[in-house]
Amino acid sequence: MRFTKSIPNLFTLGNLYCGFLSIGYAATGQYKNAAILIIIGMMLDSMDGRVARMLKAESALGKELDSLADIVTFGVAPSFLVYYTSFYQFGLLGFMVAGLFPLFGAYRLARFNVSTKSSMNYFIGVPITAAGGILAILTLFGELIPNIITTVVFTGLCFLMVSKLRIPSLKEVPLPKYGTIVTIFLGCALFVIYKGFYGQFPYLIYIATPLYIAYVTYRFVKGKNKKDIE
Repeated sequence: MRFTKSIPNLFTLGNLYCGFLSIGYAATGQYKNAAILIIIGMMLDSMDGRVARMLKAESALGKELDSLADIVTFGVAPSFLVYYTSFYQFGLLGFMVAGLFPLFGAYRLARFNVSTKSSMNYFIGVPITAAGGILAILTLFGELIPNIITTVVFTGLCFLMVSKLRIPSLKEVPLPKYGTIVTIFLGCALFVIYKGFYGQFPYLIYIATPLYIAYVTYRFVKGKNKKDIE
């Protein structure tokens, strides 16, 4: 029983480890691998909360751990990635500007954690997970995107994270409908593009992808059985 309640935290720790590996890949010049690892982190992040609810293993520890993992994988890692691929040409100034992204992201996470007004229908400000994922995708296709666009998007995401704009949430979208279909389609498309143009995937993808497919299959079968019962 104790192990079962720890399973969601393992997904969260996997997300955190993806962030660490992404920073390492970026520091050694493997920018595509670094971007892919952030996307894998998004995949794991989308699973830990639902797995916790599925196993009835939600806890205050899990929520705090999730926030810590998010600031590394979707805050620090993308900022390093953008610096090494776009802002490095500005020297120290570029490094300082890149460091603003995790600052805005951390503030956004803290504000969310202490907020007493929460809704399943929308987020207040762009979630750091989405912001970090967008930067990762921009980097993944960096050869096709001018640096000025990356800079504008980077700046816009910083302010959108701490804004009061209401961003529609997909939490209420039932699996395996739109959210899962889009995730699988995007994953397959990135796999084909990456294998064709950029070489080898990080080995972690071969662990995370089957795990995610098994999770989606389980959710689909469980949902279908519920409908049959009803």
